[in-house]
Amino acid sequence: MLPSAVENLIKNLSRLPAIGRRSAQRLTLHLIKQEAETLNELGQAILQLKTNVRLCQDCFNFAEAEICQLCLNEKRDQATVCIVEDVLDVIAVENSEEYQGLYHVLHGRLSPLDGVGPDDLKINELISRLDNHPEIRELILATGTSLEGETTANYLADILKQAQPNVKISRISQGMPIGGELDYADNLTLRRAFSGRRELD
Repeated sequence: MLPSAVENLIKNLSRLPAIGRRSAQRLTLHLIKQEAETLNELGQAILQLKTNVRLCQDCFNFAEAEICQLCLNEKRDQATVCIVEDVLDVIAVENSEEYQGLYHVLHGRLSPLDGVGPDDLKINELISRLDNHPEIRELILATGTSLEGETTANYLADILKQAQPNVKISRISQGMPIGGELDYADNLTLRRAFSGRRELD
């Protein structure tokens, strides 16, 4: 019924997270109405994701160079590292304007049912980072409060205490509901979660 080019774009857009077929159809119809120049810019922006974006070699946030802008910012607290599941969590915490330290992005959370174990996350890289940066004095575990997020935080707390017994390990607490995800939390909730963090025994 639809031209193959239209159907092909709908099919590809439907593969994106939170985009069903109906949303993909709306997006496709919107794009058809755009000028060729606009579509060209969009296409170039998508292609540049693969050519210009990489993972920061220190924190594994997205970067355009070997080290991201957050890690290079000398005004940030170099002694504190916030450990998060995903880059979206970095964005959420930054938007709260409560935290001024560095980050470490795990790129996931422990989930044995989904086949995600410690070796699938950036945990070994975190331990190496601590070995190479003795100025780090506190690690804030800011994984989500879902079962998997709590499991990940508990696992990290155990291994990090063994690897770096002199580094303070804290967990975001007050303000985050059970089962909540950082990237869905509002700024006030995140501010409270960071200001009310507790040291783990």
